[in-house]
Amino acid sequence: MEPASAVARALREAPLEGLEALIEASSDDPRATVASAVARARRRLERERADRERVVGLYRTMDGLAEGGLAVGVDEVGRGPLAGPLVVGAVVLPPEPMVWGIDDSKRLSPAARERLDARIREVATAVSLVWVPPADIDAHGMSACLRRAMGEAVSACGVEPDAVLIDGNPVHAHPRERCLVGGDGRVASIACASIVAKVARDRRMVELDAAYPGYGFASNKGYGSASHIAAIRSLGLTPEHRASFCGRFVD
Repeated sequence: MEPASAVARALREAPLEGLEALIEASSDDPRATVASAVARARRRLERERADRERVVGLYRTMDGLAEGGLAVGVDEVGRGPLAGPLVVGAVVLPPEPMVWGIDDSKRLSPAARERLDARIREVATAVSLVWVPPADIDAHGMSACLRRAMGEAVSACGVEPDAVLIDGNPVHAHPRERCLVGGDGRVASIACASIVAKVARDRRMVELDAAYPGYGFASNKGYGSASHIAAIRSLGLTPEHRASFCGRFVD
């Protein structure tokens, strides 16, 4: 008989596709360690099946909005921070294989976002990122920058979309845009765009933390935390700050 610890490990590490068969094969094992592992595996199987159904729904919504045509999902990260770039992501997904686990990037752990970013890039038909530096935001305003960046991100995908699906309110970035509040949690390609943009921007903020120590960019990602505002008042602004956002914090 296989050691109980080995059976428990197999149940813990088995992929979803083989988990049900492994549970059935182990369910009559009388050993307490195995029985406990089987119970945990059953709960995991239920959770993962439910999450896959959720993701199938995200793809179904995407397909419905595009009326069966080609959709580009678009989302931005970094609209509100005091420092760092605005990043717009655009993603085109094939119907298969689906990217399991996708969601609004804000609901995912950093490790999950990194894993999904890699998977999205493997699976997607197209992925593009457009970066808008703080100086452009100061010069032109957020609305104009966002509109231009979203249009550029769609163009960079190199496809002629039947629908451009954007998270949030109307942006007027593309004649075929369809905007959904909460779209990053409702539409597969928008969720993927939010993930790739978030991962890219977070990595950049870690780099800026090394370049401009004292502001906490690696942790606050440029947002207006109390410690970040205190650093602005003490150290002043960097070239990566949006001066138009920071006026009340500097003399």
